[in-house]
Amino acid sequence: MSKQPSLRKYGRQSRKHKCNRLFAELPQTPVRNQPEKATEDDDSLEKGTFEALTSKFSNVKIDDENSASSEYIRQSPRLKQQDAVIESLRLEPVKLQIPRTQSPLKSHALGASADLDTKRQLQVLSWSEICLPGDKIVKIAEASYAEVYRVTNERGTSIIKVIRMVSPVKAQTKTQQKSGLVDEEPHSESDLMGELKISEWLADIPGFVVYKERYVVQGKACRELLETHQAFHKKLKRQDPDRLQFYPSPSRYLDATKFLVVELGDAGTALEDFELGSADQLWDIFFHVAIALARAEAHIEFEHRDLHEGNLCIRQTGEPIPIGNRERSGRFGFSGLDVTILDYGLSRAHADYQLGQSQPIAYDLERDLSIFTSEHAPQCEVYRRMRSFLLRGDRECIPPQGHKKAYERGIEGPITWTRHEPYTNVLWLAYIYDWMVNHFRGPKKELNTFKRLTRELWTYLNPDTDDSVTGFGSASDVVRFSLESGWIEENQLVGARDENEKSILSILEKGDLGQESDEEGPADTRPRRSPRRRQL
Repeated sequence: MSKQPSLRKYGRQSRKHKCNRLFAELPQTPVRNQPEKATEDDDSLEKGTFEALTSKFSNVKIDDENSASSEYIRQSPRLKQQDAVIESLRLEPVKLQIPRTQSPLKSHALGASADLDTKRQLQVLSWSEICLPGDKIVKIAEASYAEVYRVTNERGTSIIKVIRMVSPVKAQTKTQQKSGLVDEEPHSESDLMGELKISEWLADIPGFVVYKERYVVQGKACRELLETHQAFHKKLKRQDPDRLQFYPSPSRYLDATKFLVVELGDAGTALEDFELGSADQLWDIFFHVAIALARAEAHIEFEHRDLHEGNLCIRQTGEPIPIGNRERSGRFGFSGLDVTILDYGLSRAHADYQLGQSQPIAYDLERDLSIFTSEHAPQCEVYRRMRSFLLRGDRECIPPQGHKKAYERGIEGPITWTRHEPYTNVLWLAYIYDWMVNHFRGPKKELNTFKRLTRELWTYLNPDTDDSVTGFGSASDVVRFSLESGWIEENQLVGARDENEKSILSILEKGDLGQESDEEGPADTRPRRSPRRRQL
């Protein structure tokens, strides 16, 4: 019988940012110079061990004599004393160009600024400029506080998130009032700044949606916008007759109605609409998400905090590789899928966390406790688990009726969502794993094999596992376990996004509306969307 691995419980978080994990040195976002530190206390061995592999995932140089220890000591990242030190993986630093990355703006609350952009005035466009003649605009989703459209033309595709700012719209008609129409409240600029900054910081980390541009759209809607809005809600009504409409119809837009538009790269089909038909897809989707989260944890102490099946998008970017044609072992990278994480409305990040005077950006979930008391969707339990962990410091989930008091006092004082708790990423990885297993439509034999091979992974991932069982403390722990299990190879963690995509605004500024040009150069020929290049 194999020896039972050492077990742990989750406890109070250590004040240290890093712990003894596989990734020996996790630096900040690549354009920032990491300040030199000197320490002489007993924990000096720990501080260099977590920051190696996820951080500069973009270029790795590994010396054979410094390979990771094969013994996996599964110990809590919250324990200050470690029984063993994992040998570091040496990394060769590399400089990446991240043109849009900036330091977080100082906040009045949780890192958001009262000014949407202090350095430049956002350009104001009309709806007819967003949807040019010959373009196709399709409404594809309604997010927590934004409507989402796909704009397509011969250059490619962009996704635009449309967020209504404080501005007037026509009053509801009597028919709309009787139908139960509930207008989504407009949002102030300070409410929007946090997600925009996080979008910029994540834009150059593979696995996150490509951030292109942001601008203001003002005025009455064009005919195409109204038509796609109506088609979208007719489709939803057929699927769910009781569904309410939460966003004003474009027919109610006035000349003064304003929206903030965030333009993103097209990431494909939402996981909730993607048919999972092979075990290779399960492996790839899970590992793509885990690796992206581990990178973001390293660079900006990122926590997504809302990573359900609607906020993951899937694209088929290559052909699946049959088992007989595979030239390497492992489980990752055979489906031909690319996976993109989006929607950072509830997220937390801290770009300059090494600098004592900088502040994190985090959405304050205490502002509306209904997210924790609601039971309308399976992901509501994950929201409760996150808050329960902040309050209790363990995996016990407080039921809905226990989330009635905002800013309740927990183990470290009044609850605050600015605190970095990477365990929230583990909760969402567990949710995605469970969702995919329950929505798999491929051969049962493949699913059973996947579940058998990942039984130990799920044991350490599952928040409902017995209290005596160990658990992961971060997405980086999950990647480490997968690497040591042989499912991921080290060279698959090498790669960086190396393309910038044109936005609608850049095309308008250049006067390129689709006409042929005699001038050579990428400005006239490069599409809005280009396939994500991921070097594996």
